[in-house]
Amino acid sequence: MSQPEYSRDEIMTVTAARQLRNGAVCFVGIGLPSAACNLARLTHAPDLVLIYESGTVGVQPAVLPLSIGDGELAETATCIVPLPEIFAHYLQRGRIDVGFLGAAQIDRFANLNSTVIGDYAHPRVRLPGGGGAPEIANYAHEVLVVMKQTPRSFVERLDFRTSCGYLEGAGARRRTERRDYRLRRAAPEPRERGARAVRALPRSQPRGRTCGHRLAAEGEACTRDRAAPATARARGAARSALTH
Repeated sequence: MSQPEYSRDEIMTVTAARQLRNGAVCFVGIGLPSAACNLARLTHAPDLVLIYESGTVGVQPAVLPLSIGDGELAETATCIVPLPEIFAHYLQRGRIDVGFLGAAQIDRFANLNSTVIGDYAHPRVRLPGGGGAPEIANYAHEVLVVMKQTPRSFVERLDFRTSCGYLEGAGARRRTERRDYRLRRAAPEPRERGARAVRALPRSQPRGRTCGHRLAAEGEACTRDRAAPATARARGAARSALTH
């Protein structure tokens, strides 16, 4: 089998960028989410509003930031606000259209683990933790999870639930929601069907071997299509963004 012209990180970046509509407000993380958002901003979504956790709003970086504290973010931001206001007045008030998340583990209901691998009291691996991910998962109108698919990351049961997706499945979030009018007005009502895979990447191993379990909404088939090569412009922009 011939080697593709793009890497897995590049095709994940392009695929994530294509999910973003022009004018959307995005809560962005460093790495592939940042590359995807800026790729979308430089191509089909020039009015994309990027908000980083450092408090920078309306960022338009010329180069990809190395961290949320990169000076490029502050220099190109429309405004800079304190971190508590980002969560209180933007995220929790329902003003974030898309939030990007990553994790060490995900299950079929889009619950995420970024805390520990193994038993919490005696873990095999201690991970960085949730940070703002639990709030993003609850309050963003849409959540995009960008992570590599492996049998260790797509699991039947999480070792620890850091960020809630659809909990145990249909209706679980609705049964556990707080009966508070303001909270229910701020938090978007989720679709209670489970997670949906946007695209499954081409297999890089023989078909007889598994690579994690299917990630699909309940009652919905998960289509495994070979990802079509990105356009020359998008592929070149993604490669440039990942290498600069």
